[in-house]
Amino acid sequence: MITKTAEHTVIGTRPPRADAFEKVVGKAVFGPDVNLPRMAYGRILRSPHAHARIVRIDPTRAEALDGVYAVATAADLPEAADRTERVGEGNVNYKYMRDNTFAGDKVLYHGHPIAAVAARTLQIAEQALELIDVEYELLDPVLDVRQAMAADAPLLHEGMHTRSLAGTADTPSNVASQFQFLQGDPEQGFAQADVVVERAFETAMVHQGYIEPHAATAAWDADGTLTVYTTTQGAFDIRSQVHELLGYPLSKIIVVPTEVGGAFGGKNVGYVEVPAAVLARKSGRPVRVVMTREEVFLASGPSSGTWMRVKMGATREGRITAAEVELCYEAGAYPGSPVGAGANCILAGYDIPNARLDGYDVVVNKPRVGAYRAPGATQSTFAGEAVIDELAEKLGLDPVEFRLRNIATNGMPRLNGGFHEHIAAREVMEAVRDHPHYNAPLERGTGILRRGRGVGLAYWGNWGARSSVTLEVNADGTVSMLMGSVDITGTRTSIAMQAAETLGLSLAHINPAMGNTQTSGYSDASGGSRTTMATGVAAVKAAEEVIAKMHERAAAIWVCEPEQVAYTNIGPDAGTFTCSRNDETMTFAEVAAKLGGTGGALRGQGDVNVRRWGGAFGANIADVEVDIETGSVRLLRFTAVQNVGKAIRPGQVEGQLRGGATQGIGWGLYEGYAYDGQGHMLNANFLDYKLPTALDVPAIETEILEIPWPEHPFGVRGVGETPIVGPPAAIANAVYDAIGVRQGFLPMTPARILESMGII
Repeated sequence: MITKTAEHTVIGTRPPRADAFEKVVGKAVFGPDVNLPRMAYGRILRSPHAHARIVRIDPTRAEALDGVYAVATAADLPEAADRTERVGEGNVNYKYMRDNTFAGDKVLYHGHPIAAVAARTLQIAEQALELIDVEYELLDPVLDVRQAMAADAPLLHEGMHTRSLAGTADTPSNVASQFQFLQGDPEQGFAQADVVVERAFETAMVHQGYIEPHAATAAWDADGTLTVYTTTQGAFDIRSQVHELLGYPLSKIIVVPTEVGGAFGGKNVGYVEVPAAVLARKSGRPVRVVMTREEVFLASGPSSGTWMRVKMGATREGRITAAEVELCYEAGAYPGSPVGAGANCILAGYDIPNARLDGYDVVVNKPRVGAYRAPGATQSTFAGEAVIDELAEKLGLDPVEFRLRNIATNGMPRLNGGFHEHIAAREVMEAVRDHPHYNAPLERGTGILRRGRGVGLAYWGNWGARSSVTLEVNADGTVSMLMGSVDITGTRTSIAMQAAETLGLSLAHINPAMGNTQTSGYSDASGGSRTTMATGVAAVKAAEEVIAKMHERAAAIWVCEPEQVAYTNIGPDAGTFTCSRNDETMTFAEVAAKLGGTGGALRGQGDVNVRRWGGAFGANIADVEVDIETGSVRLLRFTAVQNVGKAIRPGQVEGQLRGGATQGIGWGLYEGYAYDGQGHMLNANFLDYKLPTALDVPAIETEILEIPWPEHPFGVRGVGETPIVGPPAAIANAVYDAIGVRQGFLPMTPARILESMGII
């Protein structure tokens, strides 16, 4: 029996991160830090063209260079099956992944990998790249999603045909897939509307902006075991990719995740692991491949650029009657944009009886897109919330009041199927309505400096999936915790806190660690805001198994039945076993000290596949100042409100809200890939690709709402995705409030703002 109450002693506190010391003093090992004996250095040759046929690749001169150990091309990879599987936050087609690892007959974007070299030094590897002879036949690139959808557009994949529920189209196209969601009768709904707003929107491709580049070191043992050390969000996903692309048995591949220096969804898929493995096999020595900053921009997975159209109608009473949405998302060179997630989120916060949404996944001559924190949602929410805001203005309603009149509620059907369950959209918007920031006076400004305030409602559905945690009780009463989930946000601590709470021990008694694919149970990637929630469930299950086994050990010591032993895991007597037969007590540590005499090692295992999880609503309030002569925007004040279910470690939650908001601010005002007409990226570095700094972002205020997800032991919902979704929308609405002109672009650069005002 476990005595529990609603109180918590560990959860809700603010302990230091378990990994803080190692990272502060430089002991933590990141991907580029791995250094093995006899290690060679790998570099990758990349295409200078955005679209071209490869006529010939000749590595002869490179192979003859002194100090070169191996050269690899697509010829070193087995043919991959043309099938698609879910990996991490997205779907992966292994044939496309093979072609993206080393180009075969065509290059499809500036930076597309063609070959790789392993050499004694990086300098020799660089020299060898220049000696690889590649002959190209240049083709016209297609860089705009709308242009790519045209019937006469140059084709990236001659054999690609649009897939939809109606079947597969006969004519080849750059539109990989399309879908439609329909609810009610949109035409009738628009006929009932007194006000209709329709606008088009565009957003640029953006990068996650992590500081640590992609890095992997591969080594083959004499028995044929391949070990890959890599910076990744999912060690088991990387193992699957290496297995598929090399045609090598899973049982002979070990993936060791290093610490991660930033990811935000961008390290769900590997870019250097397979080249490192091929080079290591051919050279007979370990090989480390580390991307340069330019390579990270050119050839890893940014988020989609988009073209979107949103039409909404509402009555004079402020009720939305209909919506029509068209979402066209760039997939990059290979299919797989997050347009489905964008569709899932754009109307999620509102009760709209009649709606139609059409989504298109479109290939263009840019790098294949990847996940970026709530992938697909930031773009569509920017468009949807701008139209919501304009409807409110045309109806003469406060923007928060208009949202509350149409807010989604529990049991409401979703446009893409299913129903809302245990949501808190209304509570989030009421918190905005009542927040001191929203009610604070705003000086409008005079002269060239104009000020405005805007809001935006945001949603992300989160994720569950598979996680594994093993707890082993030590003789001194401490517990070693091994998890299969990679720690990218401090989750070692938040998961250990859930184990400690369940066990009735202090956090100091839990020693958390990440495992690898050989030492830990299977776990899906750390992404989609699932880790604290789903791996937390695994930790609770493992802790409950520990307690059940400790009952048996205590009963053996007292020579009684396990049913006669009670354990208290909360309150002043937490961590205490009691025997009802003789009223004797022992602490957890006292029972642990006698494990050797009662059966030996004691472990608890938690393996879960979480199939139900709670989505998270959030909202933002933004105050801006716009210089109408220069078009520059200064953010004056910013607030993030979010329902987190239960804040296991509030400091970590606040960090997620502030970090996500900062990235959303960058997306809204500064960030975006720039290309010339031939598809060459022009800003593949942190000097030309503008990220927000401490000078650009005010102290972000946070308000945490705790409305629990009832199917989690502690009510946890995912936290990390939603904070990035709303900021561009809130800022765009604030800019309009300041200057009276709606913004249809991301990023809202000074030039674009001046252009929207008709000044340039």
